[in-house]
Amino acid sequence: MNVLVLGSGGREHAICWKIAQSKNINKLFVAPGNPGTASVATNVSINPLHFDQVKDFITTNNISMVVVGPEEPLVKGIRDYLQSYPETKNVMLIGPSKIGAQLEGSKDFAKCFMQKHGVPTAAYKTFSANQANEAKVFLTTMKPPYVLKADGLAAGKGVVISNSIEEANSTLDIFFAGKFGEASKKVVIEEFLSGIELSVFVLTDGESYVILPEAKDYKRIGEGDTGLNTGGMGAVSPVPFANKEFMDKVEHKVIKPTVDGLRKDNIDYRGFIFIGLIKVNNEPFVIEYNVRMGDPETEAVMPRIESDLVDLLEKTATGKLNGTTIKTSPLTATTVILVSGGYPEEYEKDILISGLENVTDTLAFHSGTKKNSNGAIVTAGGRVLALTSLGNSINEALSKSYSAAEKISYNGKYYRRDIGQDLMG
Repeated sequence: MNVLVLGSGGREHAICWKIAQSKNINKLFVAPGNPGTASVATNVSINPLHFDQVKDFITTNNISMVVVGPEEPLVKGIRDYLQSYPETKNVMLIGPSKIGAQLEGSKDFAKCFMQKHGVPTAAYKTFSANQANEAKVFLTTMKPPYVLKADGLAAGKGVVISNSIEEANSTLDIFFAGKFGEASKKVVIEEFLSGIELSVFVLTDGESYVILPEAKDYKRIGEGDTGLNTGGMGAVSPVPFANKEFMDKVEHKVIKPTVDGLRKDNIDYRGFIFIGLIKVNNEPFVIEYNVRMGDPETEAVMPRIESDLVDLLEKTATGKLNGTTIKTSPLTATTVILVSGGYPEEYEKDILISGLENVTDTLAFHSGTKKNSNGAIVTAGGRVLALTSLGNSINEALSKSYSAAEKISYNGKYYRRDIGQDLMG
């Protein structure tokens, strides 16, 4: 079959890399892709948010399956759009309907859904901009630290944990003043949960599901989990503390009620569910849902999936996941992200990258790269490269990833040197 992947980051490079290994693939396209995806797929210069162009490409190129990488096309309703046209109605699309995508598109929607279907999560209350005073009064009823979340999509930067009431009030003012535009016109305030986090990934056809390898990512820019939040500085899979007993709790208390809830609410959901969890006293609580795979977790998860990914996705799209099992590698995958100097704040672009050809036993997934007019690969984003290695232990895999990081050069290169250290006890 011909497959189209939408997106341009490290997540999409990893997905394309895995799809390209399938026996079921004829042609693989990615829109818009990056210099890394060009090595395993054909890049197409289409913006995934230009649904009319996506539809035309699907019909012109006999596309059977569309895999949506990022959240924005899903939140804006690409499934609903394609299903409204006879020529694309039957294309297999991996991703939920516009309503289903509200699990990520609206923090308030997600919290209401969890509350309705008995999914464990932190206590919360939602306020709109005209309720600023009520929100500040509500804060006085809570103990620090305070968790404030912009309701809508904010590129992973819409969550602030404030240690003082003054800082929390100031954050509220900034959010309500429109820091993230429409996304922060409503704010969710929730109790702070103390524990250790991990990401769990599920593929569901709306009735049944399979659980993909879990991962732990590292959000803050500085070592020791300090500094500003980023899109993610690294990931490890599997997660040692997510043992069978804990993952059984996750399945019965979180995954099953989530999939059952979607069905009960008549929400058309065929795709990935990313469940951001926190383990509190050996119990799972949901911090957030995403309606696609995570980044950088995808770069650590995909190399551990031994099953044919296209086969899994086809069963997801056609409602045939029941009874499906997934084969997973016992090896550990570690991902180290190389970022631009200054990220996650201001940073330069178009900086020449050298040494990629010297990376041999590590997968170098491109996140923020492009080719310049001379055909050389240069930086094009805050997160530049995701270096994933496999090993018999976290330590063995990390030593490969860090060795690869040293072989790659560009001005301002930065990466965390403590990825996975908290998991090696």
